[in-house]
Formats: sequence, structure tokens, C-alpha cells
Amino acid sequence: MYRNSRERPGAVLAAAAVAQFVVALDMSVVNVALPAIRTALDFEPLNLSWVVHAYALTFGGLLLLGGRACDLYGRRRMFVLGLSVFALCSLAGGLAHAPWQLIAARAGQGVGAAAAAPAALAMLTTTFPEGPRRVRALGVWSAVNAAGGALGVLAGGLLTEYAGWRWVMLINLPIVAVALALALAAVPADAERADRRERLDVPGAVLATGGVGLLVLGVVRTDALGWTSPTTWATLAAATVLLAAFVLVESRTTTPLLRLGLLRSRWVAGANVLVFLAAAGQFTAFYFVSLYMQQVLGMSAAATGTAFLPFSLGLIAGTVLATRLTATRSPRASLVPGALLAASGLAWFALISPDGSFLTDVLGPSLVTSVGAGLVLAPVAAAATTGIARREAGTASGLMNSSRQLGGSIGLAALATVAAHRTGTASGPAALNDGYALGLALAAAVFVLAAVVAVAVLPGRRAATPVPQSSAPAQNQMEGTPS
Repeated sequence: MYRNSRERPGAVLAAAAVAQFVVALDMSVVNVALPAIRTALDFEPLNLSWVVHAYALTFGGLLLLGGRACDLYGRRRMFVLGLSVFALCSLAGGLAHAPWQLIAARAGQGVGAAAAAPAALAMLTTTFPEGPRRVRALGVWSAVNAAGGALGVLAGGLLTEYAGWRWVMLINLPIVAVALALALAAVPADAERADRRERLDVPGAVLATGGVGLLVLGVVRTDALGWTSPTTWATLAAATVLLAAFVLVESRTTTPLLRLGLLRSRWVAGANVLVFLAAAGQFTAFYFVSLYMQQVLGMSAAATGTAFLPFSLGLIAGTVLATRLTATRSPRASLVPGALLAASGLAWFALISPDGSFLTDVLGPSLVTSVGAGLVLAPVAAAATTGIARREAGTASGLMNSSRQLGGSIGLAALATVAAHRTGTASGPAALNDGYALGLALAAAVFVLAAVVAVAVLPGRRAATPVPQSSAPAQNQMEGTPS
């Protein structure tokens, strides 16, 4: 049976999937439009990257807080609030007439997404009981999430070329409207529970937000400052101090933002490491392949976006196959072959040539890599929420989304630096090709490492009991028992 008789599981799934689609879309749709934005708003070259960084900073920094807020204040409430903020800031960005206005709007979008994304995943894990039904639901959610990221490149190219850059922001409005309508119609209002008197862990929230925010800031600014810059090292050192203080505070408070006991679960810990690694590999693939098609093969923004359609279809096919494989088996049954298949596709990508073409150098490895990535995405979401009590569904969802955001940011920044070092001061297609090929080869190694982690850390069988909660009330422990 489902958790609440008033819920309409299909509509809940649709609402969560549409919301995740627009969040994933927004992470990639703006990138293709950056040259047009720079010209239209007269951005300084060094400030243009903040159109991307402002979103990454607030989204990544606030995910843990957003996830915990879902548990304390209600999942539907935070879902609606987060999407509403996201939509208003999208409108503001689409109407921006000065650089600071667009950067502020992008930061606001990140705030809204940090509330909506963990709420969407938490709604799924509390609506669908553990087992085949949850695996199928998370398979749909994962496929839509992956497709949103891939289709963002297509949408960004087409909208920028044929409708204008403002539509990469305004396109979010009708999508958000659909998600809100579905949620308000299908998800019951959050009940006021007399037994939930926990308060938000303010010190933990400040330390986690500051620590993760500084970590993201330090990493994403390496594109301009470099890894050896004193500013970079100071920022990362400050992030380390704040995160260490966060762990200390969480170990001593009775109402933590993140209960450290969650990380003692092999499912939760292993899945979050896998999410981190998979995001690093996938974000890197998107980045280098997009640059290869535009900077080496000379394809237009619209043509590059269209060329990502096979990648999107492969991701969807991979998640559908993963859902069938893991419906009655451990997530490892899909994660290990998926990670190795993605690694094979990226290794194939690393053979790109300056004299190549879409058909010879992109299409084949795109299909192999995307199917492999799809085999990873669906089961890793199921693994990250295995054995989680209802009262901690938002926290677990926020943690997984944080791992994905940090993995994408850190992995991309690190591999882009290595690729840039290989390219050196040269700017011709051959030099650029060498740098991109090296970055793709290293991304393949990241997926191999993900396969090793899946074998070494994740249990070989499904969990039969919830994550231990030695300090939680008995009633809350019962909420985590799989149905």
C-alpha cells in the first residue's frame, strides 16, 4: 500500500519528475547562451562566468538545509515554495537589463532549486515503499533528470539562435506551472504533527551552508584563478575548517541538520560516493564533448544541441534497463556494468580526432556512454534512499543532491584544469583536441573507480532493515520500516 490513501502516486511521480527536469535543464541550458548574454548585457569577460557560478553556489550550498527543511516543515510546502521562488527568479532573469540583475536572478534560482530538488525526491521515497515500485518510480525520475541535463544543451542552442537568449530563462515558467499544478492536485497538504517539536539546527545550518558554499566557490573560481592561487587555497582551507566544525557540532547536538549515523549505512555512504563520481564523469563528458563539437568540428550552437539527442535517448534507455535489472535485485546488478560501460564509452571518446566528424567520433561513443550512465543513475538514487525513515527522507535527498552537485563542480574543475594544461598556450583545433581527449580519458577512469566503489562498499543484497537510529524515538524508527 502507498503511504497515504489521499495520494495519487502517478501524479506525485509526474510532479517530482517535472520539477527535477526543470532543475536539471537550468543547469545546462544557460551555458550555450553565454556568448549572446555577454553581448546583450555588456558583461565584462571575467564576470560572465558568474551567470553559471551564482546558481551553482546557492544551489550547492543550500541543499543540505533545503533537505532538512523538508523534514521539519513539510515536503509539499517546501516543494511549492522552492518552485515558486525558482519561477519568480527565472522571470526576473528573463527581464534583466544589467549584469547584476541576471546574476542575482541566477542566485535566486539556486535558492529555489535547493528547496525543490530534495523535496521532489523525498516525495517519491515517502509515497512509494521500498521495492520494485520505488525502483520504477526512481527510474522515471532519474531518466527525466538525465534527459533534462542533456536536452538543456539542445534547448539552449535552439532558443538562443531562433528566439533570443532571454528564453533560456523564460522557458522555465510553463514547466514550473505544470509541476505546481500536479503537486497541488495530487500531494496532500502537510499535516501539522504534534510529535514533531524539533527545531532547525541553526549552527549546523550556518556551518554546512558556509562550508559547502565556500567549497563550491573555491572550486568553480579555479577557471579564472587557478588551483595554485592563494585565494583558491584560502577559500578551500576556510571551507575545510567550517565543514570540520559542522561535523563536530552535529556529533553533539540532539537535533542535527544531518544525523551522522546516516553515513554509517553502507547504502547511504556508498551511494553518495557513487553519485559524486558519476556526476564528475557525466558533467565532464557533457563539457568536453560540447566544446569538441563547437571548437574543433566547428558546429553551431543549435547543431551541437541537436547532436546531444542520441545522448539523451541513450540515458533514457539505460535508466529503463536499470529499472528492470534492479526491480528484484541489488542495485549493484546495474551499477557495476553501467559504470564500466560508461567508462568504455568515454575511453572511446578519448580517441577523438581534429579531422573527425559527428558520425565517426561522437555518435557511437555517445550511445555507449549514455546507456552506461543511465544504468548508474536510477539504481544509485534507490541505493541512497534505502532504509531511510520517512522523517529523514528530505535529509537523505538533500545529501544525495549535494553529492551530485559537488561531484559535478569539483570533477569538472579538476579535469578542465588538466585539459587546459595539456593544451597550453596553443589555440588551434589540434591542441584543443589533445586537451579534450585527455579530459575524457580521465573521466573514463572516474567511472572505473565508481565501479570499484560499488563492488567494495554496496551490499550484494537488498537491505531488509532501516538505517539504525539509536537516538530516535521508537515511533520514528517504525516509520523507516520498508512496506
